[in-house]
Amino acid sequence: MKKFLVGAATLVSLMMPWQASAEDAVSSAEALLHQMDVASRELSYELSYILIKKNSIEPLRYSHAQIDGETFAQLVYLSGPPREVIQRGSEVSYFEPGLDAFTIDSNKMVAPLPPMMKVDVDDLAANYDFISMGRAREAGVACDVVRIAPKDGTRYSYLLWVANHNNLVMRADLLDRDGEPLEQYRAVSYVVNPKISDVLKKRLVSVERPVVVQLPPQPQAELGWKVKWLPQGFESVSRNRHRLLMTERPVESKMFSDGLFSFSIYVGEADGFTVREQLVRQGRRTLHSYMKGNVEVTVVGDIPPATARRVAESVSFTVQPPAKADAVQ
Repeated sequence: MKKFLVGAATLVSLMMPWQASAEDAVSSAEALLHQMDVASRELSYELSYILIKKNSIEPLRYSHAQIDGETFAQLVYLSGPPREVIQRGSEVSYFEPGLDAFTIDSNKMVAPLPPMMKVDVDDLAANYDFISMGRAREAGVACDVVRIAPKDGTRYSYLLWVANHNNLVMRADLLDRDGEPLEQYRAVSYVVNPKISDVLKKRLVSVERPVVVQLPPQPQAELGWKVKWLPQGFESVSRNRHRLLMTERPVESKMFSDGLFSFSIYVGEADGFTVREQLVRQGRRTLHSYMKGNVEVTVVGDIPPATARRVAESVSFTVQPPAKADAVQ
Protein backbone atom coordinates (compact mmCIF):
# COMPACT_ATOMS: atom_id res chain seq x y z
CA MET A 1 0.00 0.00 0.00
CA LYS A 2 2.04 2.91 -1.31
CA LYS A 3 -0.31 5.65 -0.13
CA PHE A 4 -2.85 5.86 2.65
CA LEU A 5 -6.51 6.39 1.87
CA VAL A 6 -6.18 10.15 2.21
CA GLY A 7 -2.93 12.03 2.73
CA ALA A 8 -2.73 14.15 5.86
CA ALA A 9 -1.37 17.14 3.95
CA THR A 10 -4.29 17.12 1.51
CA LEU A 11 -6.86 17.09 4.31
CA VAL A 12 -5.18 19.89 6.19
CA SER A 13 -5.24 22.07 3.08
CA LEU A 14 -9.02 21.67 2.89
CA MET A 15 -9.71 22.60 6.50
CA MET A 16 -11.42 25.84 7.49
CA PRO A 17 -8.99 28.41 8.98
CA TRP A 18 -9.11 28.78 12.73
CA GLN A 19 -10.08 32.38 13.46
CA ALA A 20 -7.98 33.16 16.51
CA SER A 21 -4.63 34.58 17.48
CA ALA A 22 -1.64 32.25 17.73
CA GLU A 23 -1.69 32.40 21.54
CA ASP A 24 -5.40 31.70 21.71
CA ALA A 25 -4.98 28.82 19.26
CA VAL A 26 -2.34 27.17 21.44
CA SER A 27 -4.47 27.60 24.57
CA SER A 28 -7.52 26.25 22.76
CA ALA A 29 -5.60 23.23 21.44
CA GLU A 30 -4.24 22.35 24.88
CA ALA A 31 -7.68 22.72 26.46
CA LEU A 32 -9.15 20.44 23.80
CA LEU A 33 -6.54 17.76 24.54
CA HIS A 34 -7.44 17.89 28.24
CA GLN A 35 -11.12 17.47 27.34
CA MET A 36 -10.23 14.56 25.07
CA ASP A 37 -8.28 12.91 27.90
CA VAL A 38 -11.23 13.23 30.30
CA ALA A 39 -13.68 11.87 27.69
CA SER A 40 -11.53 8.82 26.89
CA ARG A 41 -11.22 7.98 30.60
CA GLU A 42 -14.77 8.70 31.84
CA LEU A 43 -17.27 8.10 29.04
CA SER A 44 -18.99 4.78 28.34
CA TYR A 45 -18.38 4.15 24.65
CA GLU A 46 -17.65 1.62 21.93
CA LEU A 47 -15.37 2.61 19.07
CA SER A 48 -14.80 0.57 15.89
CA TYR A 49 -11.77 1.71 13.92
CA ILE A 50 -9.14 0.62 11.45
CA LEU A 51 -5.39 0.88 11.94
CA ILE A 52 -3.77 1.63 8.58
CA LYS A 53 -0.08 1.00 8.03
CA LYS A 54 2.00 1.03 4.85
CA ASN A 55 1.20 -2.56 3.97
CA SER A 56 -1.75 -3.55 6.14
CA ILE A 57 -5.18 -2.59 7.45
CA GLU A 58 -6.27 -3.94 10.86
CA PRO A 59 -9.93 -3.58 11.99
CA LEU A 60 -10.48 -3.35 15.76
CA ARG A 61 -13.22 -2.60 18.28
CA TYR A 62 -12.60 -0.93 21.63
CA SER A 63 -15.22 -0.81 24.40
CA HIS A 64 -14.73 1.25 27.57
CA ALA A 65 -16.57 2.19 30.76
CA GLN A 66 -15.90 3.42 34.29
CA ILE A 67 -17.67 1.14 36.78
CA ASP A 68 -17.50 1.87 40.52
CA GLY A 69 -14.38 3.97 39.93
CA GLU A 70 -12.55 1.26 37.98
CA THR A 71 -11.84 0.92 34.28
CA PHE A 72 -13.47 -1.91 32.36
CA ALA A 73 -12.33 -2.20 28.74
CA GLN A 74 -12.12 -4.70 25.90
CA LEU A 75 -10.14 -4.57 22.66
CA VAL A 76 -11.13 -7.11 20.00
CA TYR A 77 -9.23 -7.80 16.76
CA LEU A 78 -11.91 -8.17 14.08
CA SER A 79 -9.95 -10.08 11.42
CA GLY A 80 -7.72 -13.14 11.43
CA PRO A 81 -7.48 -15.50 14.42
CA PRO A 82 -9.57 -14.41 17.43
CA ARG A 83 -7.56 -12.15 19.72
CA GLU A 84 -8.58 -9.80 22.48
CA VAL A 85 -7.33 -7.80 25.44
CA ILE A 86 -9.48 -7.25 28.54
CA GLN A 87 -8.98 -4.78 31.36
CA ARG A 88 -10.77 -5.17 34.68
CA GLY A 89 -9.61 -2.54 37.13
CA SER A 90 -5.88 -2.93 37.68
CA GLU A 91 -5.63 -6.23 35.81
CA VAL A 92 -5.15 -6.71 32.06
CA SER A 93 -5.65 -10.12 30.43
CA TYR A 94 -4.34 -11.16 27.01
CA PHE A 95 -5.90 -13.87 24.82
CA GLU A 96 -4.15 -15.02 21.63
CA PRO A 97 -4.27 -18.33 19.70
CA GLY A 98 -1.26 -20.56 20.21
CA LEU A 99 -0.32 -18.93 23.51
CA ASP A 100 -1.53 -19.51 27.04
CA ALA A 101 -3.78 -16.67 28.17
CA PHE A 102 -2.29 -14.62 30.98
CA THR A 103 -3.03 -11.64 33.21
CA ILE A 104 -0.71 -8.93 34.50
CA ASP A 105 -1.17 -6.28 37.16
CA SER A 106 -1.41 -3.07 35.15
CA ASN A 107 -3.73 -0.15 34.49
CA LYS A 108 -2.82 0.13 30.81
CA MET A 109 -3.25 -2.18 27.81
CA VAL A 110 -0.26 -2.93 25.61
CA ALA A 111 -2.25 -2.90 22.38
CA PRO A 112 -2.89 -0.82 19.21
CA LEU A 113 -5.21 1.72 20.83
CA PRO A 114 -5.78 5.22 19.45
CA PRO A 115 -2.98 7.46 20.75
CA MET A 116 -3.11 9.93 23.64
CA MET A 117 -5.05 7.59 25.95
CA LYS A 118 -3.83 7.95 29.55
CA VAL A 119 -1.15 10.45 28.56
CA ASP A 120 -0.35 13.43 30.79
CA VAL A 121 -0.96 16.46 28.58
CA ASP A 122 0.73 18.85 31.03
CA ASP A 123 3.94 16.80 30.96
CA LEU A 124 3.96 16.78 27.15
CA ALA A 125 3.65 20.58 26.98
CA ALA A 126 7.33 21.03 27.86
CA ASN A 127 8.48 19.22 24.70
CA TYR A 128 5.56 19.49 22.27
CA ASP A 129 3.58 22.32 20.72
CA PHE A 130 -0.20 21.91 20.52
CA ILE A 131 -1.46 23.62 17.37
CA SER A 132 -5.05 24.14 16.29
CA MET A 133 -5.29 23.20 12.61
CA GLY A 134 -8.93 24.09 12.01
CA ARG A 135 -12.03 21.98 11.58
CA ALA A 136 -12.85 19.01 9.40
CA ARG A 137 -15.27 16.11 9.18
CA GLU A 138 -14.35 12.54 10.07
CA ALA A 139 -16.46 9.42 10.76
CA GLY A 140 -19.51 11.46 9.81
CA VAL A 141 -19.08 14.12 12.53
CA ALA A 142 -17.58 17.59 12.84
CA CYS A 143 -14.14 17.58 14.44
CA ASP A 144 -11.54 20.01 15.70
CA VAL A 145 -8.08 19.15 14.39
CA VAL A 146 -4.98 19.47 16.58
CA ARG A 147 -1.36 18.84 15.76
CA ILE A 148 1.03 17.62 18.46
CA ALA A 149 4.44 18.67 17.14
CA PRO A 150 7.83 18.20 18.83
CA LYS A 151 9.64 21.43 19.65
CA ASP A 152 13.07 20.02 18.74
CA GLY A 153 12.23 18.09 15.54
CA THR A 154 13.87 14.87 16.77
CA ARG A 155 10.74 12.72 16.98
CA TYR A 156 7.42 12.09 15.28
CA SER A 157 4.21 14.12 15.57
CA TYR A 158 0.47 13.43 15.66
CA LEU A 159 -2.49 14.96 13.91
CA LEU A 160 -5.74 14.35 15.83
CA TRP A 161 -9.38 14.74 14.78
CA VAL A 162 -11.45 15.25 17.96
CA ALA A 163 -15.26 15.08 17.75
CA ASN A 164 -16.97 18.35 18.69
CA HIS A 165 -19.85 16.81 20.63
CA ASN A 166 -18.11 14.17 22.77
CA ASN A 167 -14.33 14.92 22.56
CA LEU A 168 -13.39 11.38 21.48
CA VAL A 169 -10.67 10.86 18.88
CA MET A 170 -12.18 10.03 15.49
CA ARG A 171 -8.87 9.89 13.68
CA ALA A 172 -5.17 10.06 14.50
CA ASP A 173 -2.29 10.26 12.02
CA LEU A 174 1.27 9.51 13.11
CA LEU A 175 3.50 11.71 10.94
CA ASP A 176 7.19 11.50 10.18
CA ARG A 177 9.40 14.58 10.15
CA ASP A 178 8.40 15.36 6.56
CA GLY A 179 4.71 15.30 7.46
CA GLU A 180 4.04 11.98 5.74
CA PRO A 181 1.75 9.53 7.57
CA LEU A 182 3.33 6.39 9.04
CA GLU A 183 0.11 5.11 10.64
CA GLN A 184 -3.54 6.15 10.73
CA TYR A 185 -6.22 5.28 13.28
CA ARG A 186 -9.62 5.99 11.67
CA ALA A 187 -12.97 5.52 13.38
CA VAL A 188 -15.61 3.70 11.34
CA SER A 189 -18.46 3.82 13.86
CA TYR A 190 -18.97 4.62 17.53
CA VAL A 191 -21.58 4.62 20.28
CA VAL A 192 -21.56 6.72 23.45
CA ASN A 193 -24.16 5.46 25.91
CA PRO A 194 -24.22 4.91 29.71
CA LYS A 195 -25.82 1.48 29.11
CA ILE A 196 -22.54 0.27 27.64
CA SER A 197 -21.18 0.00 31.19
CA ASP A 198 -23.82 -2.59 32.12
CA VAL A 199 -23.28 -4.58 28.93
CA LEU A 200 -19.52 -4.47 29.25
CA LYS A 201 -19.52 -5.49 32.91
CA LYS A 202 -21.72 -8.52 32.21
CA ARG A 203 -19.58 -9.48 29.24
CA LEU A 204 -16.25 -9.26 31.07
CA VAL A 205 -17.31 -10.71 34.41
CA SER A 206 -18.32 -13.91 32.63
CA VAL A 207 -14.82 -14.32 31.14
CA GLU A 208 -12.62 -16.55 33.27
CA ARG A 209 -9.58 -14.66 34.42
CA PRO A 210 -6.31 -16.26 33.30
CA VAL A 211 -3.50 -16.87 35.75
CA VAL A 212 -1.86 -13.69 36.99
CA VAL A 213 1.77 -13.59 35.92
CA GLN A 214 4.04 -12.57 38.77
CA LEU A 215 6.79 -10.59 37.11
CA PRO A 216 10.10 -10.78 38.95
CA PRO A 217 11.38 -7.45 40.29
CA GLN A 218 13.70 -5.72 37.87
CA PRO A 219 16.79 -4.50 39.71
CA GLN A 220 17.91 -1.05 38.63
CA ALA A 221 21.38 -2.29 37.86
CA GLU A 222 24.36 0.04 37.67
CA LEU A 223 25.51 -0.31 34.07
CA GLY A 224 28.96 0.22 32.64
CA TRP A 225 27.94 2.84 30.08
CA LYS A 226 26.02 6.08 29.71
CA VAL A 227 24.26 8.07 27.02
CA LYS A 228 25.67 11.52 26.33
CA TRP A 229 22.81 12.74 24.13
CA LEU A 230 19.04 12.25 24.32
CA PRO A 231 16.19 14.17 22.70
CA GLN A 232 14.85 16.76 25.13
CA GLY A 233 12.32 15.29 27.59
CA PHE A 234 13.33 11.64 27.29
CA GLU A 235 14.07 10.09 30.68
CA SER A 236 15.21 6.64 31.78
CA VAL A 237 12.27 4.52 32.98
CA SER A 238 14.03 1.15 33.46
CA ARG A 239 17.38 -0.57 33.16
CA ASN A 240 18.55 -4.16 33.63
CA ARG A 241 20.74 -7.03 32.52
CA HIS A 242 19.33 -10.04 30.72
CA ARG A 243 19.83 -12.48 27.83
CA LEU A 244 18.50 -12.19 24.31
CA LEU A 245 15.90 -14.85 23.59
CA MET A 246 17.30 -16.14 20.30
CA THR A 247 21.04 -16.11 20.96
CA GLU A 248 21.27 -16.24 24.78
CA ARG A 249 23.76 -13.38 24.51
CA PRO A 250 23.98 -11.29 27.71
CA VAL A 251 23.13 -7.63 27.21
CA GLU A 252 22.52 -4.52 29.27
CA SER A 253 19.56 -2.31 28.43
CA LYS A 254 17.89 0.97 29.27
CA MET A 255 14.43 2.18 28.25
CA PHE A 256 13.64 5.87 27.76
CA SER A 257 10.31 7.66 27.34
CA ASP A 258 9.03 11.21 26.93
CA GLY A 259 5.47 10.23 27.86
CA LEU A 260 4.35 9.79 24.24
CA PHE A 261 7.12 7.81 22.52
CA SER A 262 9.72 5.38 23.86
CA PHE A 263 12.87 3.55 22.80
CA SER A 264 15.42 1.15 24.30
CA ILE A 265 19.20 0.87 24.08
CA TYR A 266 20.86 -2.58 24.18
CA VAL A 267 24.60 -2.98 24.76
CA GLY A 268 26.50 -6.26 24.54
CA GLU A 269 29.71 -7.86 23.29
CA ALA A 270 29.59 -8.72 19.58
CA ASP A 271 29.16 -12.37 18.56
CA GLY A 272 28.66 -14.45 15.40
CA PHE A 273 25.17 -12.99 14.89
CA THR A 274 26.31 -9.38 15.02
CA VAL A 275 25.93 -7.22 11.93
CA ARG A 276 28.59 -4.53 11.66
CA GLU A 277 26.02 -1.76 11.23
CA GLN A 278 22.40 -1.73 10.18
CA LEU A 279 19.53 0.73 10.04
CA VAL A 280 15.97 -0.52 9.53
CA ARG A 281 12.69 1.35 9.80
CA GLN A 282 9.32 -0.38 9.60
CA GLY A 283 6.51 2.09 10.08
CA ARG A 284 7.02 3.86 13.39
CA ARG A 285 9.68 1.43 14.61
CA THR A 286 13.39 2.04 13.99
CA LEU A 287 16.27 -0.37 14.66
CA HIS A 288 19.80 0.97 14.48
CA SER A 289 22.88 -1.12 15.35
CA TYR A 290 26.29 0.47 15.78
CA MET A 291 29.68 -1.11 16.58
CA LYS A 292 32.12 0.46 19.02
CA GLY A 293 35.19 -1.74 19.05
CA ASN A 294 33.96 -5.20 20.01
CA VAL A 295 30.73 -3.88 21.53
CA GLU A 296 27.39 -3.68 19.73
CA VAL A 297 25.03 -0.79 20.57
CA THR A 298 21.44 -1.19 19.33
CA VAL A 299 18.67 1.40 19.57
CA VAL A 300 15.09 0.17 19.01
CA GLY A 301 11.94 2.24 19.32
CA ASP A 302 9.45 4.80 18.06
CA ILE A 303 11.90 7.48 16.93
CA PRO A 304 13.17 8.61 13.51
CA PRO A 305 16.28 6.91 12.09
CA ALA A 306 18.46 10.03 12.39
CA THR A 307 17.56 10.32 16.07
CA ALA A 308 18.27 6.63 16.71
CA ARG A 309 21.66 6.96 15.03
CA ARG A 310 22.63 10.01 17.10
CA VAL A 311 21.57 8.31 20.35
CA ALA A 312 23.58 5.16 19.52
CA GLU A 313 26.70 7.09 18.61
CA SER A 314 26.54 9.07 21.86
CA VAL A 315 26.92 5.96 24.06
CA SER A 316 30.20 5.99 26.01
CA PHE A 317 31.67 3.34 28.31
CA THR A 318 33.01 3.45 31.85
CA VAL A 319 33.62 -0.32 31.95
CA GLN A 320 33.10 -3.08 29.42
CA PRO A 321 29.60 -4.70 29.32
CA PRO A 322 29.40 -8.17 30.96
CA ALA A 323 30.37 -10.98 28.59
CA LYS A 324 30.13 -13.99 30.88
CA ALA A 325 27.01 -15.77 32.07
CA ASP A 326 27.87 -15.29 35.74
CA ALA A 327 27.85 -11.54 35.20
CA VAL A 328 24.18 -11.51 34.23
CA GLN A 329 21.60 -10.88 36.95
